[in-house]
Amino acid sequence: MSTFEQIANNSKKSALLLLLLSVVFFIGLGNVHLFDWDEINFAESAREMIASGDYLRVQINFEPFWEKPPFFLWLQVGSMKLFGVNEFAARFPNAVFGFVYLISLYFIGKKHFSGKFGLLWSLVFYATLLPHIYFKSGIIDPIFNYFIFLSIYFMVNVISGNSKNKGRYALASGAISGLSVLTKGPVGFLLLALTLLIYLTAKKFKPFPKLKYIGLFFLGLLSVLLSWLSIEIINNGFTIIEKFIAYQTELFSSNVAGHEQPFYYHFVVVFLGCFPISILALPALLKRRWDTPLNLNTWMLCLFWGVLILFSIVTTKIIHYSSMTWVPLSFVAALVLYKASKGEYEFQKSLRFLFLSVGIAIGLAITAIPLILMNKEWLLSITENKYAYDSIAQTISWSGYEITAGILFVLGTAVSFVFLKKNSITSLIASITTTTTLVLLCIQLLILPKVEKITQGTAVTFYKELQGENCYVECYGFKSYAHYFYFQQPYGLAPEQKTTNWLVNGEIDKPVYLITKSDNNEVEQWPQFTRIMEKGGFRMYKRQIESE
Repeated sequence: MSTFEQIANNSKKSALLLLLLSVVFFIGLGNVHLFDWDEINFAESAREMIASGDYLRVQINFEPFWEKPPFFLWLQVGSMKLFGVNEFAARFPNAVFGFVYLISLYFIGKKHFSGKFGLLWSLVFYATLLPHIYFKSGIIDPIFNYFIFLSIYFMVNVISGNSKNKGRYALASGAISGLSVLTKGPVGFLLLALTLLIYLTAKKFKPFPKLKYIGLFFLGLLSVLLSWLSIEIINNGFTIIEKFIAYQTELFSSNVAGHEQPFYYHFVVVFLGCFPISILALPALLKRRWDTPLNLNTWMLCLFWGVLILFSIVTTKIIHYSSMTWVPLSFVAALVLYKASKGEYEFQKSLRFLFLSVGIAIGLAITAIPLILMNKEWLLSITENKYAYDSIAQTISWSGYEITAGILFVLGTAVSFVFLKKNSITSLIASITTTTTLVLLCIQLLILPKVEKITQGTAVTFYKELQGENCYVECYGFKSYAHYFYFQQPYGLAPEQKTTNWLVNGEIDKPVYLITKSDNNEVEQWPQFTRIMEKGGFRMYKRQIESE
């Protein structure tokens, strides 16, 4: 028995290994400012819960924010109570759930297959680019997706299992689905229902869940949802439900916030962003079908294709909308590797070279980013937008070591290709795990801070410098949440004091700072404002009180 199998078959050793790997999720969590929009949006809502003392309603600028429910923000609030209102605290919950994912995948895989499969599943998920990156972020989706996956897994046990505990599984599936809705909204239940519908259709609705299990599912679902919704409805009526439905409808049918992309957008995102599992899973995605306990392979394929096609149809397209495909894709990849390790499958030459080609291409792209930004004359020569030009033209200190990330990725891909060619699955897993760990640490510590300075650093630094000053701060001509969080917008302002019109033309009682992008000249025509700074693609203006 190999060392890998010895570890895999020992739950304590596997858990310790996964815990040690999970430490990587916490490294550098606070070394880069939160990014507009999503990271700052959620962190600001959590900060405003603390500032206002209102932990039931989600707010932005201390006004109701109807797009998201509060569960993820409650986690961030708890984190901020421990670590303070900062970047580390905002990202901490996802880093914790990184370990929760790994340990859950291991024990589910071990229960239904073997310890070897469980550890393979955990490690390929850890070694995949986008999931690994998102566990170091402050956005909702990793935790939201975990609840969806877990609710589907419990439902699998109801539909496909032989357990006498189907009632408990149905109740647990509903309760966890309720948590997914409480985390991000109705789409949490929708993805469970969609996966169930696709699976039942494929199986010609045999077997169909018994009525008592359906009842127990909805009992669990409603018990969780009503624990919050009942209080909200009593206090504020049905407005929140109406707003949720309106927003989800708009998201599906129209281009919200400029995120319209072609139909194939998510196919490209998953193919490139989920390397290497997007390549390793291809045999089972497109051709191979293996019998698995609880029909898990079929369930995971239903979830994968259902999510991918649904969010390809949705007009608004953002990278993390297809993030629910990552777990089922990792399962399929682990299944292919598991079969290969047992001699039941051999990777074709074409797939091996696709693995090598895509990996090298991604590595070269990672290498090219810092090289282009270090030698930016060419980039500036083709940049026509003034804001983009001014942002790129900033003086940023590059050491040259930033290209290490891309070089490591190319080398790691080459080594992994050799192991893939030899069908040495254990060595392959070790190679891709090490490569992903080192490359993403290099990106996080060496490249990301520079990119953040280019894209938003000047504005964020300006907001932070204004903390504690008795003034108003607002951005003009572009959407942002950064000024709320980094200026720490105070609680208790009158409604008119938060409107742009009043800040520009009203009888103000303290100075107003207005921030625009450098390609916006509108404020230049307003005599009440004086430009005090232009730097890094932003212009900062100040309006004094008239008596001053």
